Amino acid sequence: MEKVMQVFNLIASVEEHANTAISFNTNFLEANVINIAFLLSGLIYVLKQFLGSVLNTRQEKVLFAIQESEERLQQANARLVESEKQLAQTQVIINQIIKEAELTAQKVKQSILDQGKADVNKLISASKANITTAESQIRQQIQLQITSLAIKRVTAQLQNQITPAIQAKIVDNNIAQLGGHL
Repeated sequence: MEKVMQVFNLIASVEEHANTAISFNTNFLEANVINIAFLLSGLIYVLKQFLGSVLNTRQEKVLFAIQESEERLQQANARLVESEKQLAQTQVIINQIIKEAELTAQKVKQSILDQGKADVNKLISASKANITTAESQIRQQIQLQITSLAIKRVTAQLQNQITPAIQAKIVDNNIAQLGGHL
């Protein structure tokens, strides 16, 4: 404000020496350069404060938005770091679970194989016992059939060879033996 006043005072002192009065031409089309300069300086002075306050407000908003964005960026980076740590921990846990699952699967597989071998051995033993039992039964049946056939042959041969006189003699011998025991 002081500078504008100094300019007006300087112009007024120059004009006093020339003995002419300073006047403003209100017709803008006929105005001279000095009047335009005064108008511009007045407009600049008046608008400077208004535009300055608007620009300051805008600058403060922009700075606030930048600070807020930087804070959000820092928070996002912190969350990213935390997420990466959690991912690494999760990956370690997953690897442990996979190793444990593989070990468990190996143990189950070995258990199943061992159980299968034991079952096969039991089946082999049972089969051998069944075969032995079956062989024994077959031998007994063969022996019974052979004995039965032998008895039938002997009976048939005896029937062909024994006459009624031999039968009477055998019966008498048996009676005599029974009589001697009594």
